[in-house]
Amino acid sequence: MRLVEYLDKGASLGPDRPCLTMNSETRSYRAVRDASVDIASALQGCGVEAGDRVAVLSANDPLALTCVFGISRAGAVWCPVNPRNEAVENRQLFELFGCRFLFFQSKFADLVDRIRDDLPHLTELVCLDGDVDWATAFDEWLSANRGSLDESRRPPDGLCMLAGTGGTTGKPKGVRLTETNMMTSTASALMSYPFGERPRYLALAPLTHSAGVLTFPILSLGGEVVIMPAPDLAEFLRLIEVRQITHAFLPPTVIYGLLDHPDLDVTDLSSLRCLWYGAAPMSPVRLEEALTRIGPVLGQLFGQTEAPNMIATLAPADHFRADGSVATERLSSAGRATPLTSVAIMAEDGSFPPTGERGEIVVRGPLVMPGYHENPEATAEVSRFGWHHTGDIGYLDDDGFLFVVDRAKDMIITGGFNVYSAEVEQALYAHPAVKDAAVVGLPDDKWGERVTAVVQLRSGRSAGGDDLIAFVKERLGSVKTPKQVEIWTDLPRSKVGKILKTDIRTTLNQ
Repeated sequence: MRLVEYLDKGASLGPDRPCLTMNSETRSYRAVRDASVDIASALQGCGVEAGDRVAVLSANDPLALTCVFGISRAGAVWCPVNPRNEAVENRQLFELFGCRFLFFQSKFADLVDRIRDDLPHLTELVCLDGDVDWATAFDEWLSANRGSLDESRRPPDGLCMLAGTGGTTGKPKGVRLTETNMMTSTASALMSYPFGERPRYLALAPLTHSAGVLTFPILSLGGEVVIMPAPDLAEFLRLIEVRQITHAFLPPTVIYGLLDHPDLDVTDLSSLRCLWYGAAPMSPVRLEEALTRIGPVLGQLFGQTEAPNMIATLAPADHFRADGSVATERLSSAGRATPLTSVAIMAEDGSFPPTGERGEIVVRGPLVMPGYHENPEATAEVSRFGWHHTGDIGYLDDDGFLFVVDRAKDMIITGGFNVYSAEVEQALYAHPAVKDAAVVGLPDDKWGERVTAVVQLRSGRSAGGDDLIAFVKERLGSVKTPKQVEIWTDLPRSKVGKILKTDIRTTLNQ
């Protein structure tokens, strides 16, 4: 299925039903479908061919999402661009992808202006919501180019999306995602989580990432996507109650903010069927709190750009034992492999260790990308032994539940012992004063690397470094206990909210 077919499927179930909503404006399936047809015909009218790359640079916005479906309908390839990227990273992505066309919001005009002269392939610039001297206004562009539409055009090899890997270290890589990859992700979501008829999905997180991919199963069921143009937890809670939201996605750090929000316990959350969490490990202590205060609706998804969202899932019911009690032993799990994906643990030599032993998490199946864009060396490296290598260390238990222990690059070797930073972080999260934590290895003459923790405390709570060291030592023993703990007011984060351990190491080494 092309991406636009999820929209068309929803339209077939009720063309006058609500499709995209933001603020007080709701667009029906008929309106969104017709707009995508107009966009597709205008793209073809201005010379966009099958397989051409078309980028969208926008905050969460209904018109920007409609452009994605127009791109797909025209037979072009969608290139989502994170609006939080620095200009140099976006320039690298545009150059790598060979983008010839860009839709952008006026708030990002300065960013585009800084890079456009360096991108000779980028010949068409269309501003979605205003007038920019060197770009074409959306309505003007649409009127000038709209005409007949050839919907038979499709990109070579079924390519539908080119996504950047983020580029937190070195140049970003481009992930080639096909219609089969996205269909597998959508089908896996529909098989793994509770939906029902006409779900209503609240999109707070950026639609350029996991939150955007999760709109496809919603639309395929004729559901409504309620879009938040900017993150606001008070508004998020209000919309759940007023709009009777059934589904939403939040990174763990945002859920922590939700748990600390004064409106949480006075908001009616009874409409929620599934609150997805993912993109980073979540504290089991805070997850148990969320299950109690938000409800038995938390659902984890584990994936990466190269295998979008659905490598493994921990459905809401999996958070509980048969007797209804919280399955605390499972709260640090990423869940079981989805039905259409195979997951295994692999040693460095390509062998598979016994159940329960740690190794790299590897994946194969139709969810996995065919490779990196114009980077055969990186593709070969990540595809060793016929499996996709995630770069995560983990293990499988006897029931098939996957536990992600750490990123391979974040493992610390101290005194000859392997210490997984995520395990130490989870121990710190159990302390009532700790809001967030990051554990890294720093060079040490005696230990090789010393385990070092940086902690952000919860508002109104206090704890000292010695207190936290004693707390972890009681739970993990002396080898895994940090030799050094620092308290920071905030931790450096990426554009999608992940803690930047590279920045932490750099600061601590100064």
